[in-house]
Amino acid sequence: MTDAAPDRRFRVGEEILLIDRKKRRYLVTLEEGGEFHTHSGFLHHADIVGQAEGAVVRSSRGATFTTFRPTLSDFVLKMPRGAQVIYPKDLGPILMLADIFPGARVLESGVGSGALSMTMLRAGAVITGYELRADFAARAQKNVAAFGGTELTERYRVEERDCYEGIDEENLDRVVLDLPEPWQVVGHAEKALHPGGIILAYTPTIIQAVQFRERLVDSSFELAETIEVLQRGWNIDGMSVRPDHRMVAHTGFLTHARLLPSD
Repeated sequence: MTDAAPDRRFRVGEEILLIDRKKRRYLVTLEEGGEFHTHSGFLHHADIVGQAEGAVVRSSRGATFTTFRPTLSDFVLKMPRGAQVIYPKDLGPILMLADIFPGARVLESGVGSGALSMTMLRAGAVITGYELRADFAARAQKNVAAFGGTELTERYRVEERDCYEGIDEENLDRVVLDLPEPWQVVGHAEKALHPGGIILAYTPTIIQAVQFRERLVDSSFELAETIEVLQRGWNIDGMSVRPDHRMVAHTGFLTHARLLPSD
């Protein structure tokens, strides 16, 4: 006897994605008695609750919207934010370069709005976050909870503190930084990571990346590498095939290195 398929219908409290005929995307939290208003009319949340993914609903003015649960990429781009988020084109490579695995003990500093946190949590990491600003810490935790619920939040703790002053955690697998001056953390990371552990920093400017690399040279970290990820879409319409006129070009530099055993 096979197990019954899980009930995948939309429920009150869920985050859903509405996509209109022009492919515009709207992130909506379903509420009892709620309404979603747009220039194309309004939708009653009650008309969506109980529907399956892919259902098409109509607004009060007859506009159609297709309903889905948001992917991680959708959520990151549409979620409420305080700080600028790291874009999906960089989040994927960070998982690979930092080698985030299920159960990895990660110290993340500069959690911002939580985009990188929820990406690593989704991959199975156990994260301690350091964040200077209370409003950013609160926003990150709220976004993580909205996207993944307790399955993610039980592996996520954020402290309001300055990583430049030190790291309390020991025997960490990874240290992941989104800070203005990541070179200030290199010495602390040497003590907090186990041999073979990885440090990774996301920096908006090449000057920051260079200063981080210079500090790594005078440390026990080796195999340092810095990359930049550029994303270009393609328009494919029958026999008409061409690159898109716009692309997601520079957002930041990713620098990573591995810790050698101390002498």
